[in-house]
Amino acid sequence: MMPGCVPWPPEVARRYREEGLWRGETLGDLLRRSAREHGDRTAVVAAAHGGSGPVRWSYRELDERADRLAAGLRASGVRPGDRVLVQLPNVPELVELCFALFRTGAAPVLALPPHRHDEITHLAAHTGAVAYVIPDRHQGFDHRELARRVRGAVPGLRRVIVCGEPEEFTPLDGLRAAPGDAEPGPAPEDVALFLLSGGTTGRSKLIPRTHDDYLCNIRLSAANARLGPGDVYLAALPIAHNYALGCPGVLGALHAGGTVVLPPTPSPDDAFPLIERERVTVTGLVPSLARLWTEAAAWSGHDLSSLRLVQVGGAAVGPELARAVGERLGRVQQSFGMAEGLLSQSPPDDPPDLLATTQGRPLSAADEVRVVDEEGRDVPAGQTGELLVRGPYTIRGYYRAEEHNAAAFTPDGFFRSGDLARITPTGHLVICGRVKDVINRGGDKVPADEVEEHLLAHPRVRAAAVVAAPDPYLGERTCAYVVPAGPAAEAPTQRAISDFMRERGVAAYKVPDRVEVVQALPLTPVGKIDKARLRVRAGAHRDGGEQA
Repeated sequence: MMPGCVPWPPEVARRYREEGLWRGETLGDLLRRSAREHGDRTAVVAAAHGGSGPVRWSYRELDERADRLAAGLRASGVRPGDRVLVQLPNVPELVELCFALFRTGAAPVLALPPHRHDEITHLAAHTGAVAYVIPDRHQGFDHRELARRVRGAVPGLRRVIVCGEPEEFTPLDGLRAAPGDAEPGPAPEDVALFLLSGGTTGRSKLIPRTHDDYLCNIRLSAANARLGPGDVYLAALPIAHNYALGCPGVLGALHAGGTVVLPPTPSPDDAFPLIERERVTVTGLVPSLARLWTEAAAWSGHDLSSLRLVQVGGAAVGPELARAVGERLGRVQQSFGMAEGLLSQSPPDDPPDLLATTQGRPLSAADEVRVVDEEGRDVPAGQTGELLVRGPYTIRGYYRAEEHNAAAFTPDGFFRSGDLARITPTGHLVICGRVKDVINRGGDKVPADEVEEHLLAHPRVRAAAVVAAPDPYLGERTCAYVVPAGPAAEAPTQRAISDFMRERGVAAYKVPDRVEVVQALPLTPVGKIDKARLRVRAGAHRDGGEQA
């Protein structure tokens, strides 16, 4: 195990291998096997990008490109155990590069395209990255200028590699070389890649995923989604994020022999024509995008009938949205998970009510799940508490974060997720919010997700987010940010929302103390509502908005 990473206890690792959960394979082996079995089948399809035409690579081509790029990376000095900071959008070269790094034994650190100097400099320095891979420009931003600043701040960053016009840096296209003699690859227990934590406060923490545990993650989610060679997966979300990468995502589709389609953006204008043309069968969306797609599907003239499974996750999904996705797009699969590990996804044969109201079941019998109170004691069955998890694809610690790990993990290795959950008699998870998303209003606990669900049921509300605002008397008050479904002039008033919620039988203390109408909610790079920014805004504008 790489220094700075927390290993699984030897007896636990041995048990996972004996039970067949860890199979002694690497992520580079995944593509090698698929290339042997599906050589001429299409592996990756992408629309035109970076001034080039459309891309359509077979499994054999992708496998050969990964080998040649791995050889070029080795020749440039990238060694097993090195970290390479990767900040590419959803282009085919990102898929090729990841497999090339998996084969060299170097670990990609997957940053998101919207990250800027502060985050990238921190990641490069914290990981000791030897190289940084960027696009030339993306959505009007010149990443080469960012790279100059980062390289000046991180002396150990030896090389900048550019997908596109490199200027003074190394062109990605120029790195590919003829493979030489076979070199020893990584071991299955080695770190394969680093994901970033999805928290919206503070700097992202680094999540080391080994070949063993991430392949377990991929196989379980691909099997649950019933992926096969006939499936076509549209990567609407950033591949650098765990959800679109391996849950089952791009790697799950390639594991199953399917086809990966990369749209230039996730907007219906770009995605719907590709769904129709490529006969896309599976995709994954966050709730904000799912809502946009369901609205667009009502008027779009594109044939979306090939969609058989639409995953929705990454944030709370209300029953109304889940049902709308199932009616207008394709069978919905609620997907709750975390880059740190545990996946809970709806089985395809769940009845409609369970699909709409629960977040599925943990994917492995080896997933150990506890729901505990504030003192760490297990709560009675069916009650709500913090979700703790341990299992064959849940990490035992963040990278180089000893102090944080002491708080985030129990002494016996359970990860404190920070999610509030309850378990139904059928074993399904219901995610009730975040520990920090419970507003303590003078001693009354207000679950933000519950209030948001009621707000979204209002016919004049398109999107909503509820956060705590500091209050000198109650400690915290509830502040609701509401995006109207129509013109701002038709947005519901505070009184209208209060009346609506009380008609629905909601306790008075859960009715928002303040309602602020906004044109849009701020989003994180992966499309989740950025509540950290809303909390700052609520704290800075205590007297703004409509008061109750």
